[in-house]
Amino acid sequence: MEMSAKFEEISPADFFYRYRDIAGFSNPARALFSAIRELVENALDACEAGGILPDIYLRLSLEEEREGAAIYRLRIEDNGSGVPGKHIPRAFGQILYGSKYRLMQSRGMFGLGGAMAILYGQITTHKPVFVMSSTGGPEVHKYKLMIDIKANKPIVLEHEVEENGEGWHGTVVEFCLEGDYSKASPKVIEYLRQTALVNPYANITFVDPRGRLYRFVRATTEMPPPPREAKPHPRGVDVELVRRMIAGTDRETLMGFLTKHFQRVGPKTAKKFLEFAGFDPERDPKSLRPDEIVKLVRAMKEFNGFISPDASCLSPLGPELLEAGVRKELKPEFVAVCQRKPAAYGGHPFIVEVAIAYGGQVPPPRGGKITLYRFANRIPLLYDEASDVSRKIIDELNWRRYRVTPDMPVAVVVHICSTRVPYKTVGKEFIADRPEVRHEITQAIREVARRLQVYLARKERKKAVMKRYSTFAKYLPMIAEFSARLAGRQVPDVRPLLEKVKASGLLEEGEESAKGTDELSNNVEVRST
Repeated sequence: MEMSAKFEEISPADFFYRYRDIAGFSNPARALFSAIRELVENALDACEAGGILPDIYLRLSLEEEREGAAIYRLRIEDNGSGVPGKHIPRAFGQILYGSKYRLMQSRGMFGLGGAMAILYGQITTHKPVFVMSSTGGPEVHKYKLMIDIKANKPIVLEHEVEENGEGWHGTVVEFCLEGDYSKASPKVIEYLRQTALVNPYANITFVDPRGRLYRFVRATTEMPPPPREAKPHPRGVDVELVRRMIAGTDRETLMGFLTKHFQRVGPKTAKKFLEFAGFDPERDPKSLRPDEIVKLVRAMKEFNGFISPDASCLSPLGPELLEAGVRKELKPEFVAVCQRKPAAYGGHPFIVEVAIAYGGQVPPPRGGKITLYRFANRIPLLYDEASDVSRKIIDELNWRRYRVTPDMPVAVVVHICSTRVPYKTVGKEFIADRPEVRHEITQAIREVARRLQVYLARKERKKAVMKRYSTFAKYLPMIAEFSARLAGRQVPDVRPLLEKVKASGLLEEGEESAKGTDELSNNVEVRST
């Protein structure tokens, strides 16, 4: 007897409605945190895209108390570049619709973001979202929307167009959702604090349900240079992408196809590659059979003559801004910053930036482990730290070699920026252990750890000098007085001698410090203060 099966098609919105856990909306506390995070990231991206210093206002208010979870109203305002009126319904009312499907660095990767938060709000409260936005033109668009979950389409309930007399630009999003702020509050505040650390040029204001005001003031008006969209690298493509590129190309030869559609592939490189792959440079790419496309892509992975991917599509924070952020939030006694040169994994460029902070307001270690702050494309990563490659590297290092003991207030900040951050999950919570990424992070941590080692050694030597000085200061006057009496002479002034002892010790310490600095590797940019 045959079993009859029922087949059906579901939309992306319906899929994430059923399986919202994989997007980070697994429970009321986590969902509230994820909604705030996604909307803050969208606001920062909108500001940076227009080269605008971000001013972000966030308010969470209690709408309805319930046992366990409650209903909250979340409102976020930014002064970014805004969303064109015709795109607002789909940008906020359709899953997997957005402006981030380009080969350049951005905080979002999957096109879920704000729309997923709005979807969660709708399925837990059945209330519409209010969106107001303007690009700075003559009009301000106001929408009330809901999502048709089965069709994955926006439902426009209201649409108003008002005159934009003041030239305002930005976006306001407000909606209700189920959450548990009592459990989510530590993560929310820590997320905002770390966001301020890695975005020191942003003003962020948050008003929580109890009316408490949290304000994170920008420490600098300098912003990192914006990334530029790039062509794909031959090592970073797959069969489907190449098939699509061939279908859309206007080039009639494989030589022309490679030089036009791939980054850093010139005529010489293309010719060498086609000889390696066994293809005629003059052949029409549209004539390739499916098995030949597979052969072409496989050869791209095996050919060693391609230049490394172009890093202009990345926007690293930079040593100065990273240091400014660390100083603003942690107020440490010592900071060292390292930015590695661009590297690549699987044809995707990435840059690793690491800072190490000691003393000041750096939190003490928990469980004997060094405090770790993780960031990817300027996004704080707060969950699943134990699974992250940075945590594994830090736990594997012999920190005593760098004079760091388990009880020292030391924090390591790791930031990786890439066109495709190697996340392990859609929730974007931890970085996968890729060999290339591990190597760069390890080298960067070692560099800043050596700087800390030099500083701690200098500090220990200074302490020893001061101890020796205090011993001389205590006994030398008594020795001088006793000797003078025996000799029948006037008691000499020993202060110049004491100053010489002190100066001699500090001079030796300074020379050792300079020697340690000279031993640093030249393949990174290192800053310390």
